[in-house]
Amino acid sequence: MDAQSALTPESFSILATFLRADWIVKLVLVGLLLASLWSWTVIIDKLVRFTALNREADAFEREVASGRPLEDVAAEAGTDPRHALPRMLQAALRDWREDKGKGGDTATALLLQRIDRALDSIIARESARVEDGLGSLAIVATSSPFIGLFGTVWGIMHAFQAIAVEKNTNLAVVAPSIAEALFATAVGLAAAIPAYIAYNKFSTDAGKFTSRLEGFADELSAAVSRRLAERIKG
Repeated sequence: MDAQSALTPESFSILATFLRADWIVKLVLVGLLLASLWSWTVIIDKLVRFTALNREADAFEREVASGRPLEDVAAEAGTDPRHALPRMLQAALRDWREDKGKGGDTATALLLQRIDRALDSIIARESARVEDGLGSLAIVATSSPFIGLFGTVWGIMHAFQAIAVEKNTNLAVVAPSIAEALFATAVGLAAAIPAYIAYNKFSTDAGKFTSRLEGFADELSAAVSRRLAERIKG
């Protein structure tokens, strides 16, 4: 009866549950909280980066499609552009200028191969850059439920220990330990679910962005091929 009267709704608040928890459960909860904070840092960073990348890509593609000379568009991007699209355009034009004046089918084929290799290298580096951080989201998404489950199992064990010590199966005896156990599960899911959703979203976004770069590379290769054809005819 004393145990029952000692329990109030405030006894099951988040802070009270944490402070009352066994030290193992506290370590689990702190670890899950840190993992959740880290995943949210990655999520916010990726949201900002993908928004900026796509906005800059839209603006650059509009410039390329405006009909202006590609050399002027590349020059306006600066000597060391951050975005991959202007770097790809500059790389293609650089190889074109170095080859200008040379003729023959062999030279033409070699030029196209050099341009393709340069563009593929830029795409590979950019793809790795936009996927950076997704691994940590995958780790949080897959491991957090199991870590929370470990805290749950430990909390249940603690509840049975309380029953053995008190020699009482009254709900007031076991309820606090059960609450600790379920709290660990809830925190584990709270850390895992956003990380899982964000991982799938950003993996899709990264794939779409890589496809966008590959499409732009194909357009550049086609443009160079047209210029080569015009030079041969001339």
